[in-house]
Amino acid sequence: MCGIAGFIGGGDEKDLLNMINSIQHRGPDDQGHFINNGVALAHARLSIIDLSEAGHQPMWNDDKSVAIVFNGEIYNFKKIKKEFDLINKYKFRSETDTEVILYLYEEIGEMCFEKLDGMFAIAIYDFRNNKLVLARDRTGEKPLYWGTFNKTLIFGSELQALKKHSFVKTDLNREALGQYLVREYVPTPMTIFQNIYKLEPAHYLIYQDDKITKKSFWSMPSNTTTSSFNKSLTELGSILEKSIEDRIVADVPVGIFLSGGLDSSTLTYYAQKISDKKVKTFSIGFNEKSFDESNYAKQVSNFLSTDHYHKNITAQESINTLDKALISMGEPLADPTIIPNLLLSEFARSEIVVALGGDGADEILAGYPTFQAEKIIFIYKLIPAFLREYIIEPIIKSLPTSDGDFNLPFKLKKFIEGVNYPPIERHQRWLQAFSKEDLSNLLTIDFYKDISNINPYFICIESQNNSKQGLLNSYVYSYLMDGVLSKTDKASMHYGLEVRAPFLGQEILEFITELPYKYKINGFKTKYILKELMKDKLPKNIVYRKKKGFSIPVSEWLKKDFSPLLQKTFSREKIMEQGIFNVDYVENLINEHNLGKKDHRKKIWTLLIFQLWYDRFF
Repeated sequence: MCGIAGFIGGGDEKDLLNMINSIQHRGPDDQGHFINNGVALAHARLSIIDLSEAGHQPMWNDDKSVAIVFNGEIYNFKKIKKEFDLINKYKFRSETDTEVILYLYEEIGEMCFEKLDGMFAIAIYDFRNNKLVLARDRTGEKPLYWGTFNKTLIFGSELQALKKHSFVKTDLNREALGQYLVREYVPTPMTIFQNIYKLEPAHYLIYQDDKITKKSFWSMPSNTTTSSFNKSLTELGSILEKSIEDRIVADVPVGIFLSGGLDSSTLTYYAQKISDKKVKTFSIGFNEKSFDESNYAKQVSNFLSTDHYHKNITAQESINTLDKALISMGEPLADPTIIPNLLLSEFARSEIVVALGGDGADEILAGYPTFQAEKIIFIYKLIPAFLREYIIEPIIKSLPTSDGDFNLPFKLKKFIEGVNYPPIERHQRWLQAFSKEDLSNLLTIDFYKDISNINPYFICIESQNNSKQGLLNSYVYSYLMDGVLSKTDKASMHYGLEVRAPFLGQEILEFITELPYKYKINGFKTKYILKELMKDKLPKNIVYRKKKGFSIPVSEWLKKDFSPLLQKTFSREKIMEQGIFNVDYVENLINEHNLGKKDHRKKIWTLLIFQLWYDRFF
């Protein structure tokens, strides 16, 4: 795991060094750069495989006609080396996956990316053809930003790397802000800055003769398997164990983020089964009981006999961590769990360099309560419209608020927000902070005028429309990629910690995608096939307990510990001078929340993160 940066065109060595130095936290073990005749590549290395100097980047082929900088891990690189007989065709100087990518590119060109199973952001410069090739992995585990300024293509692992180039202008992207206010993140391919983009997942970009071409190298399977449930169950166990086995390979200490939920407990079970010594596990807890999962994590640790590390965090620690969160994010990201993720990463980094996490399981196996809610839609719509509109929904809207995590009134109010929309948009609305309709009241007239026609419910990659599998795909290419994975990467890499996601390996991703939908959610049982797989391997209360999620007591903290910060951040003078938000609307949100009239935690947190980010960067 590393950080990469570079440019093709104008700029000097100072630009390049400023870029890579700004993301040195991603790769604290080594740094390298090359610049000549407008070609500039830089790399900050976190040594994971082959810790020797042979892994130094930029890395070159034999005749120095091709150079590469690479961020990520390729889990099948040894298999590729053997399959293409690379060891007999090329002179290898290291045992790294980077060198395998380099020679595979020499062997088959851009087709090399479809052969890679792993997480990656890659930049290859081909001097023979005077072209730059950028590539990003299948689900966007690794970030890759790019933009063109003054006929110069500039790229990097983080936005702050691009901002360090003297050509780059960082003007606020108004449409992206509108998207963020609804989604709580800026969706791919946009960023919060004009003319800077995220490369789409499973795509590569070619920059040659001042022209940009983008191509896809992989897509989600569209077929459905005819295998029986029992056969699929057995195959899932084998594939999942293999994926975990591949991801615990490292020349540095490895551990697991253990929340006590099904996904992380499953990873821990298989990792401990494979390992000949106690696996290190790490968890974070809270004093507020409705948010604390630490007892479940300890139960799993005791059950599987892991070497467990635990830390409780307070509201004050979270406030103190906000600035680090803003630095690591680069652009607004309103998932409050980036704070415990940062604290967990810092805590774990003292013992390990690589961690396994359960990211992806909920999205590919229909694990969220929203998939259960989808099952209720049909029944709910059988109720006459006038009863729903004039009796049921007014009652739901009048239910008292609570500071508890995912409480029933909160769920019911979210449910009726999305009832009357097509499935993909409905789920986006269930997850949203502000609705598209809220924006006209939230934003000033002048600002809203520029974004009134945006569609905040689009998905960056076609997700097979509103089919059941298409609905799952829409989560992968929106909420998972730009929310969950972005948060994980930024929080962990802020401390030079690599997090791997076994549920997102190519084989398991394709296998689960092809399973019938009823294997994923059966009746109201979410992640059905995974629960059936693990019901005899883990304690029953771990396998079958309700989905909890890794969250923090935002609602309560906003009323108490964060109150002084809110008053300072949302002063009338400040908001009016900024000219983006309607000051009366914002004040009303905060007052209603503080008085317990309405639960505005998502809206206020989304605004707070943007304002703090804006104050810092503008």
